[in-house]
Amino acid sequence: MSEFHVAGKPSTLGEFDEVRERAILVGVDRPGLPWSLESSMAELERLVDTAGADVVGSTTQRLDAPNPRTFVGSGKAEEISELCRTLEADLVVFDDELTPSQQANLEKIVGKPVKVIDRTALILDIFALHATTKEGRLQVRLAQNQYLLPRLRGMWQHLASNRMGGGVGSRFGEGESQLEVDRRMVRKRITSIKRELAHVADVRHVQRIGRASSGMFKVSLAGYTNAGKSSLLNALTGADVLAYDKLFATLDSTTRKYELPEGREITLTDTVGFIQKLPTTLVEAFKSTLDEISGSDLVLHVVDASSPEYEDQIEAVDLVLEQIGAERLPRLVVFNKIDLLQPEELAALKHRHETSLYVSAKTSEGTKDLVNRIAQVASAQDEHLEVVIPFAQGDLVSLAHERCRILSETFEEDGTHLTLLASPAYQAALEPYSVRKE
Repeated sequence: MSEFHVAGKPSTLGEFDEVRERAILVGVDRPGLPWSLESSMAELERLVDTAGADVVGSTTQRLDAPNPRTFVGSGKAEEISELCRTLEADLVVFDDELTPSQQANLEKIVGKPVKVIDRTALILDIFALHATTKEGRLQVRLAQNQYLLPRLRGMWQHLASNRMGGGVGSRFGEGESQLEVDRRMVRKRITSIKRELAHVADVRHVQRIGRASSGMFKVSLAGYTNAGKSSLLNALTGADVLAYDKLFATLDSTTRKYELPEGREITLTDTVGFIQKLPTTLVEAFKSTLDEISGSDLVLHVVDASSPEYEDQIEAVDLVLEQIGAERLPRLVVFNKIDLLQPEELAALKHRHETSLYVSAKTSEGTKDLVNRIAQVASAQDEHLEVVIPFAQGDLVSLAHERCRILSETFEEDGTHLTLLASPAYQAALEPYSVRKE
């Protein structure tokens, strides 16, 4: 059983407008998939738009299992080829990952110059567009080369037809030689990138240790792509972090200091967004960035309250958090974009998720409640202390003001008398001055 849909042709491009590729989407509905085909295809269309192409048509098929040769059935493959000719398409995008042989066979069927790519290649292309830091670019290059390596054979098949005739020596041709050269080159490139990434990861690890030794409470914002994490970071801290209504608008983690109303300083880190069917190679390539989450004291799981698929998106994020070993960290679910909901919709959402928080990064509604909840979690393990710190230890008094919650402060003959709430990270430093030890 199959379906196809043809989108209307876009208006004629102006003389100076960007010429966008014309894409056809292909999806396969299989038993037991966690996401509906409709929502998955809708997301694929957004990904294609983010990558800079226009969707001019789509086709789907219901199968018990993918065809090992062409992923879809042979009849559907021919239908896709005809659709490409009819709609003058430049690009065919499959919603699932294709094997190298499936991709090569499909490219033969649709014919040149139409390109056939899968969801993984599309996401890699978007990541390449949006990576800005050295680490982000290295991570994307690593994932691209790991994806490319098993697909090199298909790229050199056109040379195989130019080999010598049968007989001795016919098993060694230009294409095969070039293939081996390219494989060695890609493997070298992967090794080199991994070496560079290891160095960057070491630097990041040192920075992370520095933050840990500082005892500062660390909060990470995690969530589905386009849930509004960057916008929420901006709303809370007044930062100017890039925030677009695009999938994967930001890839590189951004950390900002933030002072809670009680005076305690914490860090807030915005991380790369997740997505359903996130390629394993990307999770591995971005591991050092994602480690920012696993090293946190609290995870804010930001959810797009306006998305009809928000429950599936929550599951997709939970899966990635489990992959990076962050599933047991303290977590607050924060529904963002509540300004896009009708009052009755918001009431129903709150009824279903009573322990969650509800904010709008756009209007700042609910952000005060969010900050108060973060403060509660940050102070959950605080201990009530009364200390007298000698005047010569002024740096310790400054540290207490920056990192602890000061309840009272007086100046006595033998030093500064503080009544405060201190986190475990600072209790050891302050205990020697406790008045209870006198």
